[in-house]
Amino acid sequence: MTIKISHDRNACIGCGACAAVCADNWKMSDDGKSDPIKSKVNDIGCNQEAADSCPVQCIKIEKSE
Repeated sequence: MTIKISHDRNACIGCGACAAVCADNWKMSDDGKSDPIKSKVNDIGCNQEAADSCPVQCIKIEKSE
């Protein structure tokens, strides 16, 4: 299974919740917004928690076979 992580950077408010709960795949950039380290992963890991913790819901997780 492949998991695609999409992130609407324009909607991101830079709160850091995703990076706090999922430092394995999320980092804060110099402009104060977050970015996924990898946008495609084989194991969802903590990425769903990162999406669920986002107050503006700008992280989407898509699973495909």
